[in-house]
Amino acid sequence: MTTTFRSLTLAAGLALALATAALTLPAAQAQTPAASAATAGAKKVIRYAFRVAETSFDPAQITDLYSRTVAAGIYDAPYEWSFLAKPMQMRPATAAGMPEISDDFKTFTIRIKPGIYFADDPAFKGVKRELTAEDYVYSLKRHYDPRWKSGNLYILENAKILGLSELRKKLIAEKKPFDYDTPVEGLRALDRYTFQIKLAEAEPRFISSNFTDGSFTGALAREVVEFYGDKIGEHPVGTGPYRLAQWKRSSRIVLAKNPNFREAFYDETAPEGNARLQAIAQKMKGQRLPMVEEVHISIIEENQPRWLAFLNEEHDLLEELPADFATGVIPNNQLAPIYAKRGMQMVRYPRADVAVSYFGMENPVVGGYEPHQVALRRAISLAVDVDREIRLVRRGQAIPAQGPIAPETSAYNPKVKTVMSDYSLAQAKALLDLHGWVDKDGDGWRDQPDGSPLLIEYATQPDQQSRQLIELWQKNMKTIGIRIEFKTAKWPENLKSSRAGKLMMWGVGWTGGPDSDTFLALGYGPNKGQANHARFNLPAFNRLYEQQRGMPDGPERYAVMAEAARLMVAYMPYKVHVHRIFTDLAQPWVMGYHRNNFVRDFWKYVDIDAEALQRRRGAGL
Repeated sequence: MTTTFRSLTLAAGLALALATAALTLPAAQAQTPAASAATAGAKKVIRYAFRVAETSFDPAQITDLYSRTVAAGIYDAPYEWSFLAKPMQMRPATAAGMPEISDDFKTFTIRIKPGIYFADDPAFKGVKRELTAEDYVYSLKRHYDPRWKSGNLYILENAKILGLSELRKKLIAEKKPFDYDTPVEGLRALDRYTFQIKLAEAEPRFISSNFTDGSFTGALAREVVEFYGDKIGEHPVGTGPYRLAQWKRSSRIVLAKNPNFREAFYDETAPEGNARLQAIAQKMKGQRLPMVEEVHISIIEENQPRWLAFLNEEHDLLEELPADFATGVIPNNQLAPIYAKRGMQMVRYPRADVAVSYFGMENPVVGGYEPHQVALRRAISLAVDVDREIRLVRRGQAIPAQGPIAPETSAYNPKVKTVMSDYSLAQAKALLDLHGWVDKDGDGWRDQPDGSPLLIEYATQPDQQSRQLIELWQKNMKTIGIRIEFKTAKWPENLKSSRAGKLMMWGVGWTGGPDSDTFLALGYGPNKGQANHARFNLPAFNRLYEQQRGMPDGPERYAVMAEAARLMVAYMPYKVHVHRIFTDLAQPWVMGYHRNNFVRDFWKYVDIDAEALQRRRGAGL
């Protein structure tokens, strides 16, 4: 299971956006840029935009959501999640069947289907290259190679694959390059199409948590990595439905159908009672995947131009309608008649995520585990008016969070209520007074218990939503007498500083897979600098986290997870603000669009109604 930190963004005001749209829409309709472009040469194309720029397309180096999304369409993990089914169902992708799992949940054997081929590439010297078990063995080992600085190594090391961490430590101590050819007990190819993984400890969800995401455990060919060397992140070559055709960094990504992609057909089962998804499943059944020939992705950081590109039909999809536009576009969470008449489609869904502000637990001001240090963090949390944040900044597109476990995941309990969502200035002031965080020099601002000045530094980004959240933070902190300053930098710069433990506080989002373990990983001590950006390290929490990992799913495991979450609320390494609710929009000619939180590469399940698009172009709409 892979995860990613993300910055929080927002668009400019709704009134400005609609005013601009009113001026530009007639010209756009006359020119119909989407229609003319998408049907050029009878080619089916999906066009949309990312809000944040990509970084790399090498699974061993990716740490951000957007690069993962692209990589998931290029590389194949052995398994995948069903696209429409709910609850989620794991099924084979390149695997020949479901994994063979030992009774003690320590040994996992996977057989790969013969006859699956990589996309053509100069590294193969004109030879068609078949996927083998050894490719998965090699690709997993790459995460252990210090050369690649894998941001997800902690996930595999937590699983304790026998021999790999020991080999890594030995070679680092000896100052030698990582040796891919040294056999290890925990990871080996048994034959051309079969590989086996052995763990030191039981982990019932090892396969479903780690081998369903091509952007993490997808297979690379060794000769391709050696051919491109340090440039491998610019030359992704996989067995997935798409290949990288064009790339202008931080500007434009073009994916084209992989001619070597195996035979795969749309065969989805929709949930009972969901008429929309059942209609999609029936209409698309039996079509060969992928259905669209190209995917064009623009990088548009500001939300207003991203919205206008969709409104002017330059894009076929709009992921995550900007919250500032929600009142006008989806009043009362229903598509406004003006857009419904145009045939736009709306897909609204809760995100399996948390929006948090973390406290650097190793920072001398906001960190620490002593009562007065915990009191400071809890007082700051109590002074954050989450309801106001949801109303004014998020325009109602979120629900208050009660802890680190996100909706749509295994251990989430919607009935839980904690102090995480409480807003009480009186309690916040009382906590600060009780523990010595008072104004000692008479300047109107609280000081530290030792008399030194108290100043909170909060990292943020130069986007509209971050600016609005800053305004709320300033008001919230002023009401309890705490000075706060904001350090603005681009998201990649903040991420780098955060991983190095240099930030006092940072407001970010965290998304994960179907198992709630992903969200508890935010607090696990050994994950410091990886998932655990707060660098929280509480022995009692660590024991509970490790305990639940070895337990089968069920009420007993979920009770242990709930207790671990309770400790995170009590010590407050993260102020968990909200769980976000997103709305995606699709143009009328897009067929089969659906949002599955855990399927990144949705493009292969989507089609374009070329006739409908042609009619729209011909009508000059």
